[in-house]
Amino acid sequence: MLVAENIELYYGASHILRDVSIAAEPGHITCVLGRNGVGKTSLMRALMGLQPIRAGKIEWEGADIAALKPHERARRGLALVPQGREIFPRLTVQENLQTGFAPLPRSDRVIPEEIFELFPVLKQMLRRRGGDLSGGQQQQLAIARALVTRPRLLILDEPTEGIQPSIIKDIERVIRQLARRGTMAIVLVEQYFEFAQALADRYVVMERGEVVLSGQAHDMVERDVRRYLTV
Repeated sequence: MLVAENIELYYGASHILRDVSIAAEPGHITCVLGRNGVGKTSLMRALMGLQPIRAGKIEWEGADIAALKPHERARRGLALVPQGREIFPRLTVQENLQTGFAPLPRSDRVIPEEIFELFPVLKQMLRRRGGDLSGGQQQQLAIARALVTRPRLLILDEPTEGIQPSIIKDIERVIRQLARRGTMAIVLVEQYFEFAQALADRYVVMERGEVVLSGQAHDMVERDVRRYLTV
């Protein structure tokens, strides 16, 4: 289980996260909602060790990981699908997937066949360069690359951003399928209420670097949440 409590994060003199807490457990999806610029991505970077925190704690599977570097967290089973996908455009689909081998022991450095069951289109495109794929296909590739690492915590930062509706449905199906296995905790950052509502077991709503609403999904009041999503 992931437990992050009272996180304080600064960029220089700018106070970005203020007393933020979030939890995630295997078999469940925690959705983080909020407008652009409220600190959602900064929180995800803090969880992965890409941005150091000033105060607070981050525990994973009972161990304090706040001082660990990103590659050390990856070896412990954390994986991030970043906002904007960040695939390698000049590498082939297969080579992009193989970059997920980095945190794995040599004996595990194979692409699981399950990846192609979840994303059949990638099997047909193994030799195509990542930059030649559509935005939706690149997003599927970014998720698949994270899954190659065999994560026990999967962090997805706005996976529906700029994606066509048909692929959003595919991504929703995959996220739900991964959660149902009960072996992976999922943190999902979203701006779209309907997508989050369809998947969330618990939710956190952020505004100006703070958590303003949180709770179980069945207690989510749409009117209250949408106040913090509309521009």
